Amino acid sequence: MFGPEGPRLRELAVQALSSVERGYDLLAPKFDHTPFRTPDEVLESVARALAPLGPFADGLDLCCGTGAGVEALTGLCRRSVTGVDFSAGMLEVARRRVRPPAGGPGVAWVRGDARALPFVASFELVVSFGAFGHFLPRELPGLFAQVHSVLRPGGRFAFPVLAPPRPTRPGYWLLLGFDAVMRVRNALWRPPFVMYYRTFRLGDVLRELGHAGFEVELHPLPEFGRRDDGSPRARLVVARRGQPAAGSVNS
Repeated sequence: MFGPEGPRLRELAVQALSSVERGYDLLAPKFDHTPFRTPDEVLESVARALAPLGPFADGLDLCCGTGAGVEALTGLCRRSVTGVDFSAGMLEVARRRVRPPAGGPGVAWVRGDARALPFVASFELVVSFGAFGHFLPRELPGLFAQVHSVLRPGGRFAFPVLAPPRPTRPGYWLLLGFDAVMRVRNALWRPPFVMYYRTFRLGDVLRELGHAGFEVELHPLPEFGRRDDGSPRARLVVARRGQPAAGSVNS
């Protein structure tokens, strides 16, 4: 599961007994050698799906980690790409490893909390990859309201979702077991480490996006095929902030 350059068991244990922020600061130098980093094929598939919806001037990678999503955005945005994350360690790695293409958009890194973003109507595109397990279901309304507020009218918030494994698959029990262990850990140890795989349910997400004022579309990601029932194995959620009505004042 982890290559020779990845973290040792002891390092993972120390991370798991830390806060989320401190844990990622510790993991940052080896994060790209773990399975937690979003695979390139997911990033490339999302970029292909978003390209026809552009052009985009300014983009934001929400919870950017070591910057893999920022690299994907540099091929979609003309003027600027910003990565925001609350882990100083992850941002430090991102600054070192991401090299914007010549003639491409400017890249900026901001340390901040996704639940209190330091921007106002600044972007045409916001993306996020693999970060939503760090937010409890009750936090989604506030999180989506924040994203809505940093998008310009007509801007889009996009993120991939994978179909959950069925109970007949080993992955189902692996994720169930992981979440159970994390719940026990958080009941017995402080500070909590919020990371759950089975709390970000598509139906709940679509409802909360609608409540936040988004118009939502689902785009299959064909590279990942379909399940036995014909449903896509992976989808791209694209939530669009509506244009203000004629005569209204945009806030």
